[in-house]
Amino acid sequence: MGVVLLALGGTISVAGRTQGARLGHVVEGRVRMLLAPPRHEPLPAGIDRERLQAARVALHVVTLDDDGTQLHGLEATHQGLVVAGFGVGHVPDVLAPRLGALAEHLPVVLTSRTGSGSVLRHTYSAPGSETDLRRRGLIDGGFLDPYKARVLLRLLLAAGAGHGDIVEAFALRG
Repeated sequence: MGVVLLALGGTISVAGRTQGARLGHVVEGRVRMLLAPPRHEPLPAGIDRERLQAARVALHVVTLDDDGTQLHGLEATHQGLVVAGFGVGHVPDVLAPRLGALAEHLPVVLTSRTGSGSVLRHTYSAPGSETDLRRRGLIDGGFLDPYKARVLLRLLLAAGAGHGDIVEAFALRG
């Protein structure tokens, strides 16, 4: 699902927003942007193919009856995990301890399986909620969908990034 821009009366706005978030104007057929996306430092270039192939990152899409059985032994075969949780970043409560245990051994990034919107940071606190999972060591994937989060995590691992660097990169880019 992409963002729909409306150009009405010379103003470019995000569709569906009640405040009409103005992104720019069209003046005499020329687009003039008022807001520009933030610029981030590029990720390290020149990652060799062997390091990239060695950086194995699993993607786990959470289901209603998920108990983490599919995740057993993952820390021995992968260097990272991206979790595609429900809605704003929730998982079944029985899965939360397994994800926390994995986060002690490798970076585990929490994303939303919806493909749009972010995971929350501290709204809910029940077992399996975003607050609980962050407390257990999962990294907030922000607005990144699971597939983009997997690419970012794999590149960071291939570049030799440590846990703190990975957290910082997701805070900046997510």
